[in-house]
Amino acid sequence: MTAGVQKQTAHERRKGESALSEFADYVEKQQAKGRGQSVAPSDNGCSTQSTKYEEHAELDILESLNLAETSTQVKLKELLLDGGEDAEVTLSQLGNVLQKRMLEGHGETLFELGQEDNGESMGFSKEQWDVALDRIRRAASIHQAECRVLMTRNVGGDEEVETPNEKDKSCSGKVMIRQAPETPEDVIETRIAVVGNVDAGKSTMLGVLVKGGLDDGRGKARVNLFRHKHEVESGRTSSVGMEIMGFDTKGDIVASNVPGRKLSWEEIGKRSAKVISFTDLAGHERYLRTTVFGLLSSSPNYCLLMVAANNGLIGMSKEHLGIALALNVPVMVVITKIDICPPQILQQTITQLTRILKSPGARKIPIFIKNREDTIETATQFVSQRICPVFQVSNVTGESLDLVRTFLNILPHHGNYDAEAPFEFHVNDIFSVPFVGTVVSGVVKSGVIHAGDSVLIGPDSLGQFTTTNIRSIERKRIPVPVCSAGQSASFALKRVRRKEVRKGMVVLPKLDHPPKVYREFIAEVLILSHATTIKTKYQAMLHVGPISQTCAIIDIDRAFIRTGDRATVAFRFVQRPEYLSVGDRILFREGRTKGLGIVKELGYNKDKPLSPDAGKEGTENGGS
Repeated sequence: MTAGVQKQTAHERRKGESALSEFADYVEKQQAKGRGQSVAPSDNGCSTQSTKYEEHAELDILESLNLAETSTQVKLKELLLDGGEDAEVTLSQLGNVLQKRMLEGHGETLFELGQEDNGESMGFSKEQWDVALDRIRRAASIHQAECRVLMTRNVGGDEEVETPNEKDKSCSGKVMIRQAPETPEDVIETRIAVVGNVDAGKSTMLGVLVKGGLDDGRGKARVNLFRHKHEVESGRTSSVGMEIMGFDTKGDIVASNVPGRKLSWEEIGKRSAKVISFTDLAGHERYLRTTVFGLLSSSPNYCLLMVAANNGLIGMSKEHLGIALALNVPVMVVITKIDICPPQILQQTITQLTRILKSPGARKIPIFIKNREDTIETATQFVSQRICPVFQVSNVTGESLDLVRTFLNILPHHGNYDAEAPFEFHVNDIFSVPFVGTVVSGVVKSGVIHAGDSVLIGPDSLGQFTTTNIRSIERKRIPVPVCSAGQSASFALKRVRRKEVRKGMVVLPKLDHPPKVYREFIAEVLILSHATTIKTKYQAMLHVGPISQTCAIIDIDRAFIRTGDRATVAFRFVQRPEYLSVGDRILFREGRTKGLGIVKELGYNKDKPLSPDAGKEGTENGGS
C-alpha cells in the first residue's frame, strides 16, 4: 500500500515537473499577447514589440539576411575599408549603423568584425583588419562610444582564440561597443537575483566580485554585504541584500584606485556605463518567503544559481531553480568552492546538475564554460531561454572569476518593458529618511515618471488610494529627474507617513477616476506539487509581483485538482483588496504545495460559477 502511494506521488511529481516548462512558456506568450490589450481603457491603442514580432518574424529574418526586395544596403566591408575620397561620408554611414545597433541593445552592441550581417566572411588580411578596427573606433567615437576587442581569430595578441577551421586564414573577431551615458538615467541596468542553498557561497561570491579582493576561506568577503548584526554572527543572510557592480565604456570594472577602499553606490553609478544590480537572497528554508518575495518583487532579468561543489544541488537550491523556471527567467549556474572539493565529488555534483537541468521540468542545455571563447559565445546567445551557462569558480584562489566578470560585462539587456503605456510602479521596500520623509523603492513596470508629478499610492486596507507628489527620484542613490519602464528607483513622497505605506502597494498616475482594486480574481493555474487534492476553501500564500497575501480558493472549474493539473481557479484575498492586472504572473505556496498561474479575469461573479456541475462531473473535466 505504502509503495503504491509512493509510486503515485513520484509519478505525480514528474507530471508536475514536465508541465512546468510548458506552462511557463504558455504564460510568457499570454503576457506578450496581453501587453497590447491591458484592462485600462487608455491602453487600448498600445501595441508591443512581442506581438509584432510574433506576426512578422519571418519578415525580420529576411531583412537581417538582406533578402528583402528593397535591400539596397551598402555592404559593411565597403564601409569598413573605404579609404577613398568619400571616406568621411562612409565613416558617418558606419557611425549610423553602429548607433542603430546600440539603440537596439540599450546603449551597447557586440560587433562581429570580419563578418557580414548574413554570416559571410569578409576575408580580411591582417592589414585590412587593422584598418577596419581603426574605422570602427573612429565611427564609435562620433557617438561617444568606446570599443573593446573581446576576441580575435588569426590576428594575434592577448585576445586570440583558436580558429574552428584551420584552412580559414582570414582575420575576424568580436568587438564590444558601448556608449557613454549622457545622464545617469541612461545607464544600462541589468538585475540579477542570486539564489542557492544555505552555505553555497552567495554572499561571499558577491563580496569578491563587487569588492575585487579574494576571500580568506573564513567569511572575510561576505561581511560587508550583511545588513544585520545576527547575519554577521551566524554568517547567514536573512534579508534581501542589494549590491551593485559597474562597468565603464571600455568594459573595465569600476573600482577604487586605493586598495581596500570601497566605492559608494553614487561613485559607481556616476562612473559606469552599465550597472549590474545583484539581489542577494536568503538560502535558508526559514526565509523562503523572503526569498520568493525578493525574486518576484525585484523582477530580475537573470537568475544566478549558486551551487557548492562539495554539497551539490540540495535543499532549497531545487526550490529556487523551480521558481526561476516558473518565472521564465534565464538561469546561469556558478559552482563554488572547487578549491576544497575532491575531484570525484565535483564530478558527482556536475553529473547531478546536468541531469536536473536536462530534465523535462527544466529543459535546459548546460554549457560548461572553460575559457574566454566559451564565455563570449555563450553570453551573446544567452537571451535564448534554453541554454544555461555553468561556471566553476573558487573565491579563495580566484579561479575562473575573470570569466564570470567578462560574462557579466557582455550580458545583453533582457526584458520586455513598455515606456509608452500608462505609468505603474511596484513598491518592494519602504524607508523613513531623516529630513526627506517616506521613501519607497521598487521597479517601474511601465511608463515614465518625472520628479514633481502628482501620483496615487495604494491600495490601503479599505482599497483606497492616497494622493501625493514625488519630491525626488533616485537611481542607485543618484538623483535623477526622470525614470522609465524597467528601471529600479526610489521615490521620496510628500505628505505620506511611513506607517501608511506597505510592500505590495502600487504608485499610479493621478487620474479622474480612482483605480479599481479587487478582492477576487480568476486565474489559470498549474499545480506543481501537492500531497493530496486541492478543493475550494483551501488557503495558501499568494505572491503577485511584490504582493504577498493569504488567498482562499472560492471556486474551481472541477471537483478538485491534483499535482500536474491545469485548471481555472477563482481566488479571494483574505486580508484586503489589491491592485492587479490581467496577465500578471502569480505563484502560490503553502508548506510543500506549490503552484503558478496567470491572472485571466479581475473580479468574480457568483451567478456564473466556474463549475456549476462540479459535484456531478467529478474529474471528467480534463483541464483548461
